[in-house]
Amino acid sequence: MAGAVSALFLLDIKGRVLIWRDYRGDVSAVQAERFFTKLIEKEGDHESHSPVVFDDGISYMFIQHNNVFLMTAARQNCNAVSILLFLHRVVDVFKHYFVELEEESLRDNFVVVYELLDEMMDFGYPQYTEAKILSEFIKTDAYRMEVTQRPPMAVTNAVSWRSEGIRYKKNEVFLDVVESVNILVNSNGQIIRSDVVGALKMRTYLSGMPECKLGLNDRVLLEAQGRTTKGKAIDLDDIKFHQCVRLARFENDRTISFIPPDGTFDLMTYRLSTQVKPPIWVEAQVDRHSRSRIEMMVKARSQFKERSTATSVEIELPVPSDATNPSIRTSMGSAAYAPEHDALVWKIKSFPGGKEYMCRAEFSLPSITAEDAIPERKAPIRVKFEIPYFTISGIQVRYLKIIEKSGYQALPWVRYITMAGEYELRLI
Repeated sequence: MAGAVSALFLLDIKGRVLIWRDYRGDVSAVQAERFFTKLIEKEGDHESHSPVVFDDGISYMFIQHNNVFLMTAARQNCNAVSILLFLHRVVDVFKHYFVELEEESLRDNFVVVYELLDEMMDFGYPQYTEAKILSEFIKTDAYRMEVTQRPPMAVTNAVSWRSEGIRYKKNEVFLDVVESVNILVNSNGQIIRSDVVGALKMRTYLSGMPECKLGLNDRVLLEAQGRTTKGKAIDLDDIKFHQCVRLARFENDRTISFIPPDGTFDLMTYRLSTQVKPPIWVEAQVDRHSRSRIEMMVKARSQFKERSTATSVEIELPVPSDATNPSIRTSMGSAAYAPEHDALVWKIKSFPGGKEYMCRAEFSLPSITAEDAIPERKAPIRVKFEIPYFTISGIQVRYLKIIEKSGYQALPWVRYITMAGEYELRLI
């Protein structure tokens, strides 16, 4: 088992302790001051962006949210990723209670904060981090009567993420398959980075304790069953499940079986590092004329099937910082000069598959540049888009079954969407 943290600190933007909880008695409040001193020293080192600071035998792991630092101090060898994930879950719980996590909200609700910290971590080990379950026995009213409360069954039950007795008039499940495409193209037009990050996002409004089963066009599962499916099967890599999924069953027969939490949650995330064809390809030709003006001709081409349509397409093209007097023409959509970003922003509301559109722009360059001046840093072209009813990886939900002992009918709804992640083309 990984080591435990010694204490958890909540600090303001100047490093002053707002609230801290000592779990093991082997650190003091002085550690917060030592941490902030080290943090200030790190700010001068632009190559260091680590969320972990080590000093005099103590590891400090921290995140910042708005004007609050959440920091743990540990003398033992802790799993840093686990602790950082726990801190992010602490932020989610506080936002559930206080709407927004700020210094002021902590000062106004310090009693509730201490109660939450006591339940979320025990002797330095993370415990319950489900906000909906915690809210059943930790109320935000600080003036309530002192009544002995029994913890909800979910805390002592094997299904710690769902309460018993949930009832809905209409039982529904909404499943969104959301994929983000990360593309990096160099100045020669070669794709040097290409991957897809996906998530199965669920919203469940189901009564009782339903058992859900989800089937995907997973190559390993289909080959094990000797079955085929329309279209292609995919190889899922780097899969991460919500705690509700029965991992042992998935490892045995690749079946995704689970009792879902109530409301919104991410059932699964995955990554595909295979080479993908960029959904929207952008080519730009830039001509500088005697240092007085610059002409840009941009082509945008959709490289997906005609039955799909990209929406909210936004192409950001860098222009010199001293550019003025823009003259812009487009064959589709609208384009405008955004001087605050030193960019030309071309927006297309609807971009069907298999289409190509053009944008021409001309800018004046009033500044005089020396012959031996350092060349201006060339920013990349950035592209944003969404393609509904489409996944670039080809992932498909083969079935989504809801089984409940009372035998009620539930309506499952499945939706697919692909969007741009870190989508950059260094073509200028």
